[in-house]
Amino acid sequence: MEEALALARDGLGRTSPNPAVGAVVVRDGEIVGRGFHTWAGVKHAEILALEQAGERARGAGLYLTLEPCSHDGRTPPCADAVIAAGIARVVVAMRDPNPLVSGQGIRRIEAAGIPVEIDVESTAEAEQLNEAFIFAMRNGGRPLVTLKSAVTLDGKIAAPEDNSGWITSEQARAHVQRVRHLNDAILTGIGTVLGDDPLLTDRTRTERARPLLRIVVDSTLRIPLDSRMVRSAADDLLIATTSASSPDRRRQLESRGVRILVADGPGGRTDLPRVLDHLAEEQYRSLMIEAGSKVNWAALESGIVDKIFFYYAPKILGGMHSLPVVGGAGRKRRKDAILFHELRLHQITKEEFAVEAWVVK
Repeated sequence: MEEALALARDGLGRTSPNPAVGAVVVRDGEIVGRGFHTWAGVKHAEILALEQAGERARGAGLYLTLEPCSHDGRTPPCADAVIAAGIARVVVAMRDPNPLVSGQGIRRIEAAGIPVEIDVESTAEAEQLNEAFIFAMRNGGRPLVTLKSAVTLDGKIAAPEDNSGWITSEQARAHVQRVRHLNDAILTGIGTVLGDDPLLTDRTRTERARPLLRIVVDSTLRIPLDSRMVRSAADDLLIATTSASSPDRRRQLESRGVRILVADGPGGRTDLPRVLDHLAEEQYRSLMIEAGSKVNWAALESGIVDKIFFYYAPKILGGMHSLPVVGGAGRKRRKDAILFHELRLHQITKEEFAVEAWVVK
């Protein structure tokens, strides 16, 4: 199972909207087949492992990080292939939360007289591996939303005057890229675009199932046509705006390969939950927010944020005018504070760490 989990990790970022899955076929104590799924490769992990094993799969054991599928999708049901291969025993790390499967794959295999075991000691690791996919399956297809930021020890993200340079180290920024690679989409606000002119691309140079979707929240379409994001748009840039934006401006952007989503929210602002609905409709499983104080607050207050990932640098800016990681109106009473649980610390460098935690809903 450890080998199967390692194989599944090789597929991370390369499987969306499907989960990352690893499979190992064992015959007489020897691994005779290995496989992991990628979207481009089409075939599921267990099929690749069974094909590699060939006739040696008959009477062998199959170790899988996720229950075999039981429905027709881009491929026929894997449960049927497992049965046809003559596998004698199946061990899975977890059941598939996809409502189209949800135990049916296990039941189909057991009905054929093949025992199936759930390796409960590996379940937590398997769930962590496919955190976004599992979240989406359990929440009606809604993508997992992570609010990411680099902050000083006193929670600041920008100084009132000169903001040249970085808050965190090169190692921390490289870690951010690896986390970004695991997400299907990334969102920022127009303020960040106007101030920093970012690209917001996946710079890991690692294969992806599909391009990282870049999203800008821009209620009146102030984004410059010569911005780096617009100039690099290749059907991977979505601007979420409102009906108050100029139709001519929308057409100009669309002619440059930019997608436009009109999502009217309260107070003339872009409706972030509507943006999330759109991503769910397009089967994006995860969204990372990398924005400024205002958008960070709007996202938290709207309830779309599921978890945070804050990188802390050993610095203090102080002052009343440095921007906090979350601005906006804020909560007026301590007892109304937004709460977090399941907190995890990640050591990034000797002096830097990150905090990962889930929002208490």
